[in-house]
Amino acid sequence: MLATTGDAPLESGEFAYEPKYDGIRAIAIVGPRETTLWSRLGNQKTTQFPEIVEALQVWARHHGTPAVLDGEIVALDANGQPAGFQNLQGRIHVKAAPAPEPGRTAYIVFDLLFDGAEDLRRLPLRERRARLEKLIHPSIDGLLRISKQTVGDGRAMYEQAKQSGWEGLIAKRLDSTYKSGRRSPEWRKLKLVRHQTCVVGGWTEPRGSRPFFGALLLGVHDADGRLQYIGHSGAGFTDAELGRVWKQLQALKTKTSPFTAVPRTNETPYWIKPKLVVEVKFTEWTADGKLRHPTYLGIRDDVKPENVRKEPDLARPAVRASVHRAAQGDGTRHLAADSSASRTAHGAIQKTRPAARARRDGARVSASPGGSDKPRGAGTRNKSEQRQLLKQLDAIESGAGDGVLDLPGGVHLDVTNLRKVFWPTRTGPGKMQALTKGDLFRHYVRVAPYILPALADRPLVMKRYPNGIAGKPFYQHRAPDKVPDGVRVERTRTGSEEREHVIGGNLVTLLYTAQLASISQDPWFSSVGAESLVDHVAIDLDPPDGLPFTRVLEVALRVRDTLADLKTVGFPKTSGSGGLHVYIPMPAGTTYDAGLLYCQIVATLVATRYPKLATVERSVSARGNRIYVDYLQNIQGKTLASAYSPRANDFAGVSTPLTWNEVEQGVRPQDFTVANFETRLAKAGDLWAALRKAKGADLRAVTQVTGGKKRSRSLKGHGKS
Repeated sequence: MLATTGDAPLESGEFAYEPKYDGIRAIAIVGPRETTLWSRLGNQKTTQFPEIVEALQVWARHHGTPAVLDGEIVALDANGQPAGFQNLQGRIHVKAAPAPEPGRTAYIVFDLLFDGAEDLRRLPLRERRARLEKLIHPSIDGLLRISKQTVGDGRAMYEQAKQSGWEGLIAKRLDSTYKSGRRSPEWRKLKLVRHQTCVVGGWTEPRGSRPFFGALLLGVHDADGRLQYIGHSGAGFTDAELGRVWKQLQALKTKTSPFTAVPRTNETPYWIKPKLVVEVKFTEWTADGKLRHPTYLGIRDDVKPENVRKEPDLARPAVRASVHRAAQGDGTRHLAADSSASRTAHGAIQKTRPAARARRDGARVSASPGGSDKPRGAGTRNKSEQRQLLKQLDAIESGAGDGVLDLPGGVHLDVTNLRKVFWPTRTGPGKMQALTKGDLFRHYVRVAPYILPALADRPLVMKRYPNGIAGKPFYQHRAPDKVPDGVRVERTRTGSEEREHVIGGNLVTLLYTAQLASISQDPWFSSVGAESLVDHVAIDLDPPDGLPFTRVLEVALRVRDTLADLKTVGFPKTSGSGGLHVYIPMPAGTTYDAGLLYCQIVATLVATRYPKLATVERSVSARGNRIYVDYLQNIQGKTLASAYSPRANDFAGVSTPLTWNEVEQGVRPQDFTVANFETRLAKAGDLWAALRKAKGADLRAVTQVTGGKKRSRSLKGHGKS
């Protein structure tokens, strides 16, 4: 279970407050004979921290029963107090750690998930904590410790966090149950944010499709007035801000570095006169005097460059600080959502249950999460590659949010701002769950085997949301001038107009559009090379605001019955928002005009037969409380969101294929979201594959059915609508 980042009261009887330790989150599967440690990304840490494993086994022999603990591996300073994450770097990647120095690390436990065979996760936090304190005394300060906790009033701990340089606090609801593998607003991360005013000394060449520049090269003046390099920042920019800063950089270009020592950079550096000042936030100062994870906040025009010095290392509370975001214009609060709680750890917990029961027979307690984070779902292919991609995304998002994805086939894709909130999603009355750009990537990795065939060879229209759904989107029809290796771009023709289009159908293209903040996939109804011929057409059922979705389903069934009269079948899916689409396969050689006319006849038949339910009136005022049966989406160049696409709405809906039985029984758009869609795939598999295999509609049948003269067989006995 992971916390969301956001505000929480510092004085409330509903919350407990704990330090946010800057270490490695780890699940401990503990038994008298064997103990294993697992990181939240599913990596085993047992051999890397043998001193902690030994301490846990000593405790397990004293306790007498197996247990599953949740906690943090931390480095310790010379005084035996938790130190920064940087102090663990020498231990993270070793396969077998050397004999540890005394007091160098500790495992700080903050939750008890299993005690013997008893699953405690459904108990409220206050009860789990009470059980934990009976097992590990709060005063223990060795290699095995229990987290500090205060109930009801976190103000003193918050002040201590600021003075001691902690990463932050975790505010946990006392009545919260433990939700394995999920991020929950019942645990809230109150981060302490460090700020630094910096002089810009230059920039680096951008990678991939990023415009203007890659990162700013930052510095501060030392006591002698010399500009010292302190790191680079490429995070925190909108496209508009990149352009704005770029203009200022160009006005200050120079041929020589302004820094005392020329910094080493991964990309080609360019220099400017040290007259531009910016504000960044960051997590900590490294041992060599560099900023860790600096994120650009805005230009400071109220500070003279020569006055910029390293500021006192005192964190400012994120819950109180206001951020200067010059000319960014999105107004969206950045809720850097925590990376996903370890599904691999959840797998370890599940595997511990039978082992714990076996303890009575003297069986050894062991659990391995291997494979527990496999994406589920009928028809899922290349599961190993999916697991690796999901782990990469988790690791990048849990870090700075920027990185490089290693894709199958040796392709590399630069990704940025994975921690940026795209959906501040409402999950219930008064509750919010932040879903990030990283969640968008994870969704597309999971649905790739399903959505890629639906997008194959089709030109894409991108509707980009660089600041998430709360920001202003824009459409992009033309492909960017430069795209990464593996992204397919082809020249297409619409009438007399030709343009370069991104073409769907492979994984790198799918994830590249996600990198461009294109939330949904919006393909043409035709394929590249045959742009004027449609493979299918669609009826778009668009309800007025406030009308129950049951009315949409009712009209969808009328569309189904009308299609049956026309000797064809329709394939329904939710739009992912408030409407519903019915797709109709077309025979080979069908033009856009013919497909449009076919849908117009279908829509008109439905509206004529059921005038109280449906209409083809384009005027909103003329529709009343009727469903608009829209056939005009079938014009060449227009698009609808593909099946399995997320949507830019407040519940993070997903356009979901349905069976007609589900339409009859009733569903809601809110049933299918980015947060829960993995479960839908496991249950339903690829319903949309049937559309690609279906026989095209009999276009001659429309001449046999005219408005209202032939009643639908399935509606006999229902009377007039």
